[in-house]
Amino acid sequence: MAAKLRRTKIIATLGPATESEEMLVKLITAGVDVVRLNMAHAKHDWTRLIIRRIRAASKTAGREVAIMMDIKGPEIRTGDLEVPIELKPGEIFDFTVKPGGERDAEIRSVDVNYRDLVNDIKVGDTVLVDSGLIRLEVLSKDDAHIRCRVLTPGSLTSRRHINLPGVKVNLPSFTLKDRGDTLVGIEEGIDFVALSFVREATDVELLRLFLKENNSRARIIAKIEDQSAIDNLDDIIRATDVLMVARGDLGIEVPLQELPVIQRRAVRLCLSIGRPVIIATHMLESMIGQPMPSRAEITDVANAVYEQADCVMLSGETTIGKYPLECVSILDTIARRVEEEQAADFPEPAVFIQERMKVFRAAVVLANEFPRSLMLVFTRHGTNAAGIAAHRPPRAPILAVTDSPETLRHLKIVRSVEPFLLTPFGDPEATIERATAALLKLGRITPGDKLVIVSDVQAKDRRIDSIQLRTVE
Repeated sequence: MAAKLRRTKIIATLGPATESEEMLVKLITAGVDVVRLNMAHAKHDWTRLIIRRIRAASKTAGREVAIMMDIKGPEIRTGDLEVPIELKPGEIFDFTVKPGGERDAEIRSVDVNYRDLVNDIKVGDTVLVDSGLIRLEVLSKDDAHIRCRVLTPGSLTSRRHINLPGVKVNLPSFTLKDRGDTLVGIEEGIDFVALSFVREATDVELLRLFLKENNSRARIIAKIEDQSAIDNLDDIIRATDVLMVARGDLGIEVPLQELPVIQRRAVRLCLSIGRPVIIATHMLESMIGQPMPSRAEITDVANAVYEQADCVMLSGETTIGKYPLECVSILDTIARRVEEEQAADFPEPAVFIQERMKVFRAAVVLANEFPRSLMLVFTRHGTNAAGIAAHRPPRAPILAVTDSPETLRHLKIVRSVEPFLLTPFGDPEATIERATAALLKLGRITPGDKLVIVSDVQAKDRRIDSIQLRTVE
């Protein structure tokens, strides 16, 4: 049988350490499935250049990858400072929402980029600055200032991110900057748009309408990053195409002990509905500067694989880290070892209500009966392949054959699916024979393998779902 597929997909974020075409080819060859562009500070000229560079590197490596544009979303940040402010415990400090307004000469302050913050926040609320390193309590407010007491001291520098645990912020979910960035991505043919700070299902629906109006087939990734998202988690998962558990901001917004509980709950909900799910942030954080991860990080990655998440994501590790290729290799190694363990002791496939999902379940049960089986699925839009993947087949890889390059890239984010391009689709039997011959030539299947073939055939005015069992000759 051909070499085993790694079921868990790897996402790598592009940055100064990895944006050269040479490094991109190495990352793709090493096993990266999706390349993420963080649009928080990206310029449009760079974005266009880098998307084209990724496509070129993909061709050089001989392996297709998907491109995710992670748009900034609604962010509250401090303003510019000439020098850092060293905040002391118990100090009274002001956040000013009207730049250039009157200030108290005896109290230090910093501007904030969100003028309506005074309307959203109330006395007693907590303000977290710079990933929660600085903590303040709101004492009072007026139309221009929010007066706080410093609880946890630290050095405040320019443009630091502000988190407000438990506070409903009335910023738009899809900002003007996001619209401009997304339009550039659409023009360049991105595959996924990741929407930051999703608070409710309507945030996803707004982006979906924008994509439809601009004739884009890009899929939506909803990032859950605050308490509002947790409160509306079920509706968000049903509205989106993919869910991302963004543990950076989420870990600041919710109590630390809740984070692993939320992660597990989110993954289970996605599995129950059949949505791909990404675990992101701080997977191998120590490897930004060190060649080996901590034991805790190894266990963290392994837990995400044990939970059967579709993807694990690298952020700073591949943007500014010294060891981006090593990070990819370590994720690959951990994932393969845990998946090997899972295949030895696997649960029954999930049970779904929909009729077609029951057909897919039957195919997975059949594949589990044969040690040397593979699942071969034909799909135009990725629905069949994703439906089978939702049942988490533990042994048989899913070889998805499609006639659409876009669908091929969309499937790069789905666990256990290895997509292939075959054009055009035609007579069902001839298409199966062509696909089998192509997979034999690629070494992806070998004589003697059992193929569980899933397809649908149009018969007059109806579609017939089909499951076949064949032996490769």
